[in-house]
Amino acid sequence: MALAADAALLVVGVVALWVGARLLVGSSVRLARRVGVSDLLIGVTVVAVGTSSPEIVVTVRAALGGAGALAVGNVVGSNLYNLAVVLGAVAIAGSFPVDRSLVRRDGAALVAATVACALALVDLRVTPGEGAGLLALLVAYTVVAVRAGRVDAADATATDGDGVARPARERVDLSTPARRLATGPARELALVLAGLAVVLLGGDLLVGSAIRLARAAGVSEWVIGGTVVAAGTSTPEFAVSLVAVRRGSLGVSVGNVVGSSVVNVLGVLGLASLLTPLSVGPEALWSVAWLVGLTVVVVAALWSGRRLTRAEGVLLALSEAVRWALSLLRVF
Repeated sequence: MALAADAALLVVGVVALWVGARLLVGSSVRLARRVGVSDLLIGVTVVAVGTSSPEIVVTVRAALGGAGALAVGNVVGSNLYNLAVVLGAVAIAGSFPVDRSLVRRDGAALVAATVACALALVDLRVTPGEGAGLLALLVAYTVVAVRAGRVDAADATATDGDGVARPARERVDLSTPARRLATGPARELALVLAGLAVVLLGGDLLVGSAIRLARAAGVSEWVIGGTVVAAGTSTPEFAVSLVAVRRGSLGVSVGNVVGSSVVNVLGVLGLASLLTPLSVGPEALWSVAWLVGLTVVVVAALWSGRRLTRAEGVLLALSEAVRWALSLLRVF
């Protein structure tokens, strides 16, 4: 009975994370526009951090609760899920061309960020000093991205109210009926706070239930954090990609996935380890190695400038299914 209750709480936590993150991102974008923040800055800050808010809440909550393995596992697992399942699903929906200028800068940043994460975990712990270093790298990346201006992208794309970067000609009119209810800065701020509260609640439910289920099933916190919890906290990225597919803007999901992944390994892990030292077991090393390998393969494929095909999308998704099977069967 207790297991069924925890499983239900886990599902409720995932749904709360999805709803809260979506509300948080949409309201934050509209509020930022009201105060004159450019779409470029919104894209590399509000949207990236907003879609990563579940990872931030769950990872910090787990870290402060003494579940360091679950905290780090969630970061590593979320990036693996983003690159394999989210990007794979977008490719399966329809092969798409890749913007070389975007991927060469942000893709290189993702590889560098992932390597930095791996180096920090070589000794199976991440110290506050290393966390500060990861956060400093995130600040540097953000500054470079903003200063670069993405002049060509800024002219051609805009960020829509629910967090999806879209061509400017496809921008959703904020005066449409769906948007008319959100008409004042005070209301938008209230929605931001409400979204944050829902994310916090969802994160608390997800972490607590996941830890109890892992212990009851005899599965390590690292495995549960890198699989079930990671999939749950990646729901905003997946939702944003589905919206992009529905609107025919398949390629924009690449930027969302890459940007969110950089925030995860530098910002989320950096913040959690800055607050408290994080320790993991030896089983973490193979997952980190898997992440480095997958990141290099995906970025190399995107870097080539050719289309990411449906077949490649299927292979990416299958790679995550294989990783889950190996993890849950305790092969490593």
